[in-house]
Amino acid sequence: MIILEGEKCYLRILTEEDATNFTELLLVNKKYWSIFEPRQEASFFTVEVQREKIRESLFQMRDRREYNFGIFEIGSGKLIGHISLYSIKRYPFSSGFVGYSINERTIGQGIGTEAVRLITKFAFEKVALHRLEAYVSPRNEGSVKVLEKSGYTQEGLLRQLLYINGVWEDHYLYACIEKDF
Repeated sequence: MIILEGEKCYLRILTEEDATNFTELLLVNKKYWSIFEPRQEASFFTVEVQREKIRESLFQMRDRREYNFGIFEIGSGKLIGHISLYSIKRYPFSSGFVGYSINERTIGQGIGTEAVRLITKFAFEKVALHRLEAYVSPRNEGSVKVLEKSGYTQEGLLRQLLYINGVWEDHYLYACIEKDF
């Protein structure tokens, strides 16, 4: 089991036993997270689908292609978000993507920034990657701040990158290079 500890939160690989709590987190934040993420079918918000997605992620982790963590609050141990290191490519790229979502009730407390820093350190020191990338909507000012506080640099604007809520949305590309972290 991989656990990354911070001061405000800790990251732990999600397991099948987390499927119910994770589904509850998705349901509580369904409206809030849908502002910047594609809409999902109703079946997506079921324990069965989330258990299968966790199972698939664990399979990907065995091949060192993806790491899917829950973000847990220090003290209470409550699941308050998720963060993933995914689409890992080995040489000649040695890169991966970071994606995350935090419970609406806990935003603005520095938890997202700490979680991104923890997974970035893990990616460089344990997974031995050279470059991490993240996409973020220009409208998502909170997430832009999280990435910038975590040492990521905006490298450009990707026009009409993702289809979200019936509209093609532009996204910034942020990146962090190992030597800059």
